[in-house]
Parts: sequence; C-alpha cells; structure tokens
Amino acid sequence: MPKVTQGSAPAPAGQPPGETTGEFDGYLVAVGASAGGLDALERFFEGLPPHTDVAYVVIQHLSPDHKSMMGNLLGRHTRMPVVTVEDGMAIAAGRVHLIPPACIMRAAGGRLWLTPKDPRVLTLPIDLFFTSLAKELGNRAVGVILSGTGSDGTRGAVAINEAGGLLLAQDPETAKFDGMPRSVIATGLVDAILAPEELGLRVLDHTREAPRTPIRHERLVADRDKGSALEEIQHLLRHVAGIDFRDYKPGTVLRRIERRLQVRHIPDHESYAQLLDGDRAELATLHRELLIPVTSFFRDPESFEVLAEAAIEVLVKERQANQPLRIWVPGVSTGEEAYSLAILFTEACERVRRWPGFKVFATDVAQQSLDTASAGVFSEAITSEIAPERLERFFVPRGNHFVIRPEVRQNIIFARHNLLEDPPFTRMDLVSCRNVLIYFEPEAQERVLRRLQYALAPGGFLFLGSSESLGALQGDFTPVSTKHKIHRVLRHVALPLDQASAGHSRLPAIGRRLRAGPSATRDGDAAVIDAGLTTLLRSYAPASLLLNRRHELLHVFGDVSRFLRIGEGSATLDLAKLLPQRLAPVALALLHRAAKGAAPLRSDVLGLPCAEGPPLRLRLVARPVEVPQGEPHLILSFEPEPPIAEPALPAGIETLDLDRENAARLQTLEQELAATRESLQATIEELETANEELQATNEELMASNEELQSSNEELQSVNEELYTVNAENQEKIEILNQLNADLDSLARAVSIATVFVDGGLRITRFTPEATTLFNIRDGDIGRPIGDITNRLDHPELVAELRHTIEDGHLFEREIHASNGATYLARILPYAVRARGPRGAVATFVDVTSLHDRDRLQATLDALPAGVALLDAAGRIQMVNARWRALAREGGDPDLHRSGPGIGIEDACAILPGGESLAAARDGIARVLGGETAAFRREYIHDGPREAGRWRLLYAAPLGGRGGGAVVSHCDLTAQVAADA
Repeated sequence: MPKVTQGSAPAPAGQPPGETTGEFDGYLVAVGASAGGLDALERFFEGLPPHTDVAYVVIQHLSPDHKSMMGNLLGRHTRMPVVTVEDGMAIAAGRVHLIPPACIMRAAGGRLWLTPKDPRVLTLPIDLFFTSLAKELGNRAVGVILSGTGSDGTRGAVAINEAGGLLLAQDPETAKFDGMPRSVIATGLVDAILAPEELGLRVLDHTREAPRTPIRHERLVADRDKGSALEEIQHLLRHVAGIDFRDYKPGTVLRRIERRLQVRHIPDHESYAQLLDGDRAELATLHRELLIPVTSFFRDPESFEVLAEAAIEVLVKERQANQPLRIWVPGVSTGEEAYSLAILFTEACERVRRWPGFKVFATDVAQQSLDTASAGVFSEAITSEIAPERLERFFVPRGNHFVIRPEVRQNIIFARHNLLEDPPFTRMDLVSCRNVLIYFEPEAQERVLRRLQYALAPGGFLFLGSSESLGALQGDFTPVSTKHKIHRVLRHVALPLDQASAGHSRLPAIGRRLRAGPSATRDGDAAVIDAGLTTLLRSYAPASLLLNRRHELLHVFGDVSRFLRIGEGSATLDLAKLLPQRLAPVALALLHRAAKGAAPLRSDVLGLPCAEGPPLRLRLVARPVEVPQGEPHLILSFEPEPPIAEPALPAGIETLDLDRENAARLQTLEQELAATRESLQATIEELETANEELQATNEELMASNEELQSSNEELQSVNEELYTVNAENQEKIEILNQLNADLDSLARAVSIATVFVDGGLRITRFTPEATTLFNIRDGDIGRPIGDITNRLDHPELVAELRHTIEDGHLFEREIHASNGATYLARILPYAVRARGPRGAVATFVDVTSLHDRDRLQATLDALPAGVALLDAAGRIQMVNARWRALAREGGDPDLHRSGPGIGIEDACAILPGGESLAAARDGIARVLGGETAAFRREYIHDGPREAGRWRLLYAAPLGGRGGGAVVSHCDLTAQVAADA
C-alpha cells in the first residue's frame, strides 16, 4: 500500500492544514481528456475497484468562467473519493484528484501544486502535468490519453516513456473526438490502445506486476560471456535494425528491456528473446525505445542564448559572403534542435546584417525520426517552448499544428547516419551533439568525440549537453562557456584509415571472449585475407572511383590524389567538379554510355599535365556495377599507359570514339534543348499572365488567412472548454429531471395545495390540490396570481406575497374557505441563486379536522361522567376532564396508567380490584370484539376521601370505519339514594 512518509519540515505556502510533506511511493495514473472526455472518464472509472493502492489524477480542459461539476458527475461512477485539488494537496492512494478550472498543475515532492493559467497564451495542462509526473515518479508514472481535439498530451507522453512509465491511449474508434488519441499514437510510444472500460483493467494489471530485481553490471557481463538471452536480443537488434547496442551503457539497455518485459507481462529474458524472434513489431518497438527519441526546441534556453552570442554570431561575423557556414547536428531525433539552430543563425545574420548562407546537416540513425523531422510539422505543444515572436516569424499555423517556413527548411539537410560506425562529415563550423554521448560506453564516447573533432574545421565550435564532457580531449579544445559546454577546437586531428569501420570490427569491452576458439580463428583468417586483398589491390589494380547513378563519389580505391581536385566554394561529391577540366568531359561521356549498356568502355590515351616531370599518359575505363536489389553503380578507373599489369588492354573492352560520340550526343542535346525552349517560352507567357492575377488575390488571402488562423486558435480553445461544460450540463440536466420528477411525486403524495410565484407575482408552478382553492389551469402558468380567482376568505393574500418577496418575512395564519374548510396558510420566500431574484411559495394545509377534534374534546369535557375513547386494539385515544379527575382520585394524577396510549388491561385502573376489575376488563374486550352490543357494571367505590359511593361503568361500541369503543364512569350515588 503506498504511503506518504511524514517529514518534519514546515508545510509550504498554500499547503492544507493538517498535512505534512512527504514522498509518494506508489503508482500515479494521470488521465488526460478534453472534448468528449466525460463519457470516456465515466467508463474508465466504472471498471476500477474502490480499494486500490493507486492514485488517480484527472486533467481536463475546463472553462475558467464556469464552475466545474466534474466532481459530482464522476463521483456517481466510482466508489473512490473524488476531490478537487487545492494547492499543495498531498497525493493519496485510492483517491481521484481533479484539476480545478483556470489552473495548471504539477507534481513535486509527493504533492500537487497549482499555478494560475495565463489566459493570454495557449497552455497545455496535460503536457505540463505529464512532464512533471515523469520527473517526479519515473517508471511509476502511468499516462492515459482519452477523447479530445488537438495534440495536448503528446509531448508529455514522450517524457513518460523516456522515464520508463506506462503509456495508454483510448482507441480512436471509440472516442467522440480522436485528435488527442491519434496524436499520441502517432509517436509510436503507446504501450496499449484500448476502449476506456478496458484501460482501467490494463492499469491494474500493470501496477500489480511485482517490481523486478535490478541486474547488476557484473551479472550482465557474465550473461553476455555465456551467450545469454540478452546477447541474443542484441543480436536480433543488430541483424534487423543495423545498430550495435553493445556500445550503449548496459544499464540503459537493460532498463528498457525490463520495461518491455513488464509491459508485455513476460517472466524472463529467455521468453522475451523468443518473442522478439517471431514478433517484428515488438522488435521495432524495443529498437525505437532504446534510441530514446527525446528532444525539444531550444532545450536549455539559457545555453542556446549563450551559444547564439558566443559562437553563432562570431561565425557569422568572421565568414565571408561567398563562404557558407556548415553545421552538423548528429542524433537530431525529430528535428527540433536542427530547426532551433537554423532559427538562431537566421536571427544572427539579421542582427549582423551579413548573409554568408548556411547549411545544417541533421543526421540520426532512426529513419522514422528523420521522416518526422523532414516534414517540419509540429504539434501545438511547441507554444510552450518557443517565444510568440519566433513562432509567428518562423512557423505557419495549420489547424492544430505548426509548419516550419520554407525559408528555414531549405537550409537543413536530413540524412541517416550512424555516429558510431559511419564516417564523419568534414569542415564543419559548428557541431551540436547534445544528450547523445550520455547513452554510450566510455570507450564509445571517446571514439565519437574523436570523430566530432575530426569533423570540425579550424576554429569550429563544439556544443555538448549539460551532462557531457570532453574527457581525454580536454586539451584539444578551449572552453568558450564551461557551464553551458561550448568549446572551440584548437587543433585538427586525422582519423586512422580503419576508424570508419571500427564500430563494425571491434569487439565490445563487455562480453569479449578471452579464450581463443574456432570463432576467433575464423575471425583472424578473415582479417588476414582482407589485408592480403588490400595489398593486391594497391599493387595491381588501377586507382578507381565508385560512383552512383548521379555521378556522386561513394568510395575511393587506391591513390587518386593526382586525378582529383577540391575547388573553392561549398564542398561537393559531384565527379564533374572533382575531376580536372581535361578529364571531366571524357569521364562523363564514358559514364553516360556505360550506364546505358552493360559492357565496360575505355577512352583513348589522354595526357594529364604534371607539376613535376612529363605529362601523365592514361586511359579512363568505365564499368557498370550491378547491385542485387539495388540501383546500379559505376566504377571509373585511371589506367596509366602502358597498363600496369600487361602492355595490352584486357579483351572485350570497347574503345570509345570520343569525337563521334560527343558530336552525336551534342546534336541530340541541342534538339532537345530547342524543343524545351519553345515549350518553356509558351509556358512562361501563360504563367506570367496567371501570376499577375493570382498575386493580388494571394496578398488578400494571406492577410485574411492570418486573421482567420488567429481566430481559429482562440475558437478551438473555447470550443474544447464549451464542449466540456456542455457535457457536464447535459448530465446535470438529467439529474435535475430526475429531481423534478421526484419533486412532482412528492407534491402529489403530500396532497398539500401549493403555489409558486416569481418576483413579479407570476405563477411558476402549482400542485394539483391547488385547483380546489384557485381557479387555475396549466395554461395559467406565467399569469399574475392576482388575476386568478380563489375560494379563500383572505383578501390580503397578494399583499402578503409581495411583502414576503420584498422583505423575506414569513407569514403563517389560519384562513377560511368558501367550502367551509379551514386552512393553515404559510408564505415563505425562496431564491434560485444566492443574491438572485426571489420568489415566494404559498402552502395551504387543511386543518378542518383539527378544529373538529378540538370541538369534540370540548364536548367531552362538558359531560359529568368520565369518558375515554378506545381504538379497535383497546388503546385509549382521548379522555375528558372528568376521567382525569377520577384518575387523580385513583392515584394516577399524570395518567401514566389510564391516559392516552394505555391498553385495555389498564383502562379500568380506577376500578376496585378483585372480581369486579376482571369482569370489567372482560366485558370491555367483548364490546371491542363485537360479541356484545354494550357492557354495564355497577359497583360501590370506597375511596380515601369518600366511602360507599355507587358508580356505573358503561362500554359501548363506536361505529364507523375505525371501530373502537367508548367507556364512561357515572356517579349513581344520588340516584340510588333517591330510589331508596
């Protein structure tokens, strides 16, 4: 059972009294919902038990102008207590915490903290709470996204996934509004997509899973040495995804694998390895989670501000106009950091008023992340990361998303690149590698840093993450900002020739086999064979270039320094710009023909001037290279004359007549060019005409579009809040309808004439019994009560109603009606809302029977005999004054033995004892039972004050519906004396 550990520190400001600070050590389920979320929330909580060791927090888009009824509505669907959060409230297990309107909420220190919502900016309360929850509870955080529009919750869901928590989403097919569920599902990080009633059970399954025992680093080493399941998992990842995760820190890899075991409810690593072998979807999920795609715009804003001043502005000022800047961002994930740097360089150029141009090379190993980054479309969550001025300047709103402007996007090149295995870029002015090295082993970190140093041009800047350092390379850089990890390179380094493939060929530090075996022998033989093949190629094969279909250089065989040159300007791999002017047209002609056919082609002997010595005589040979299941490539070889191996060229290679080939090709190109020019001219004329018409329309539409986009954002936010309020109101109306039906039933059951009037004395409601006193019908609702005739003998009724409404006084009096009945009239004020307009309610209770009872009592008291009325069960209902006097004489002054409510056995307590008392009781019982028409008994009473008094006890039945009897005591002494 989760508990709150009590602390001794004083309670923070705003903390509810009686609560102390402490850390919450259980699971917390954060449920985010917006439009259409009320129904989903009700279905979610209906499936949860009342006693649970999990805390729940509901974050909704609530209107700040209306009081939320969510607590009452949700409380009808769960037996857990539902509370609205107050600032500093402690998180409690088994309780549902609701965010109040006009607030944003964060979790910290085992408590929930509130801050006012700024109505002037777009706030995303679900993202903010999810992010704080991930930081607070780590893998004990559970995020659930239900129905809603927009993309709130997407950024926060990424944070929960990074922390190792569980992430669930409502099935979009079951949601009234599927914007939020689809947005979070698009991240690929959701662990389960279910209907709302199934999500609750999935949460319980996850929280009831026993935590696994952490596996120590030493155990991981031993497992790998034994060829364990973990090694099999990494082998599958390497085989399918092409990434060797043995360079990653074992703890990071193991935590992610353990998380997938808990999510999939798998007991051990061996079973999980078997699952991965047959489930490519799960393998892709594990691969994606291991890469941890977490980023944001201007992450650590202070660091980016320092970078802009200390590095970017310096580079812009130092660079000439015809020398573009080159920036590399490895591990770019979904592109936010690359776009952030592009924005900073654009702003720096505008400040300095110099525009040298720049290119950002954004690379990552995950193609899915690159596809997302290259699209340049981001959710509305970026409004919390980017200042409004930058948002308006560099983004275009499109629905619930923001699209990067084309002038920024065109400066960025996205490409797949493995930082550990692929060759690094070169001549970079700035390399930003942030929060990537922290996931690598120390040896891999140093190897990556060497590559980054090699990539930097002299005087280039290196920008690292807050938790990363240069390590052994500290002496090769000068610090620009130690706090923000900005460094400038002091000296350039040259990487070894095998550095590019080091990641493939090296054995990992963990799991390296020390004993030589058959596998090690085979690896050694392969290395010797590769070395021998390299020696043969260098000795006998001509220097050659491997090219793709676009004539871009991919690989170099041998020494080609005499044949290639690097021109001034931006770097390129286009062969036409790398070859000398004398060789370029010949090489392009050969490659063009070789790409069309399947046979190799050679050129005539060409002369290439040399700086020292006579000109070099050589032939160019172009050969097509067929790649299975891939596009064809080309090899261009430089064969000296005479050839290295033999004086004659190999048989089967055609010598190309360049003059004839060039003339034919030139004629074809000229014809195509002429046709293209004519078509282009006609198209240009048409476009110029259409462009003039569209230009004016476009300007108007642009202005209207900006206004509409701004209005749409505001309306979208208001619409979500109104939908939430409407859902609450609909359910409240159902409750009110039920209460109204109960009120009508109660009014009919009570049978009291009642009339309701408003502040203008107009009738608003009346009971059916009111029609016996007022000449009123259903169509009279809304008419003044003074216009309605009545049967009451009380002309002051309207004045008293008005006085009650104005002053709030209560009137109560008996009045008579023309039908002879008497009514107790009560007039009370009532108000629908506090401080609102008041009305009045008048009730008329028929008290005629009460008056009849009083009259009967007075009649009985006037009789000289003692009289008692009995009900059918023999209990006394009424007695007269003479009966009370006889009771006092008999020693019962308070009527405890002979008063109302006393049974038949005590009804004759004033009789003498013995046989007379028994006979009297028996006779009264026979009268009550209908056995005799009357009972009469005369006896002599000897009292303490008087002796020898003759008395008569007489009992007779009462007719009517209730039955019963009347018993009387008469004094016969005077009559007996007269008769004597």
